[in-house]
Amino acid sequence: MLPTRVLKSDSLLLLTAAIWGFAFVAQRLGMEHLGPFIFNAVRFALGAVAMAPFALNRGTTPPENGSRMVFAGSITAGLFLFLGASLQQIGIVFTTAGKAGFITGLYVVLVPFIGVILKQTISLAHWIGALLAAIGLYFLTVTGSLTVVKGDLFVLFSAFFFAGHLHIIGWLSPKMASSRIALVQFTIVSLLSFIAALAIETFTVADILDAAIPILYGGLMSVGVAYTLQVVAQKEAPPTHAAIILSLEAVFAVLGGWLILSEVLALRSLFGCALMLAGMLVSQTAVRLRKKLQ
Repeated sequence: MLPTRVLKSDSLLLLTAAIWGFAFVAQRLGMEHLGPFIFNAVRFALGAVAMAPFALNRGTTPPENGSRMVFAGSITAGLFLFLGASLQQIGIVFTTAGKAGFITGLYVVLVPFIGVILKQTISLAHWIGALLAAIGLYFLTVTGSLTVVKGDLFVLFSAFFFAGHLHIIGWLSPKMASSRIALVQFTIVSLLSFIAALAIETFTVADILDAAIPILYGGLMSVGVAYTLQVVAQKEAPPTHAAIILSLEAVFAVLGGWLILSEVLALRSLFGCALMLAGMLVSQTAVRLRKKLQ
């Protein structure tokens, strides 16, 4: 039986996956009024504002030894999050919430492969999971005429940065207060997004108000709540374990797209989703089973 602290972390990760999954719906709705960068700028600013009182509280646990390295790590986490969120938000303009959710979920398979750079071992389960996910991605994104929607490619590229972000948070979360990690990375994403929006997008205050509900959900729930829950949960759950549960984000994305946006995936796409989910789970659960039996 799992310890209570592990069960608590699992529950927080599952809640995080649900919030993120339905956030794809909010992100799609927000694109009806705003460009990708200003949408991210405002929602991450909201997340930073929501987190500031906790992060700046004098009672917050201070960073451990090596604070400069820890602070640099939190900045790096913010940069990776900015790149992942930006590519995903651009891609979601051209694809469905459900497809974006599953393609983003590929970061679960990518996590162990990035771990090779960190001198971690890749098992046979990882290779099998990657193969299943790759085949599933083909059925999900490639049409009968062998073309790929550009939105799917943007979201695919974002998965690489989300996988790197997961590793960084896994290393950083035991070393720095969760609220401080969240505040630093949210602020970085918001500032960089504002700079990009001012450079290449056109928007008005009225546009932002028109997208108020998607922004509030994306800012307060997806950013302020969910990313903080991820940091808190990963204090007890290693990256591989976290990836298993967070992969269910893709399922919630399809569910949200169907319930709210009336999105319907073709049988070919559903088959691809099934293979991708199988790949995500196989690449992670097989590893945990092996470790448990050792």
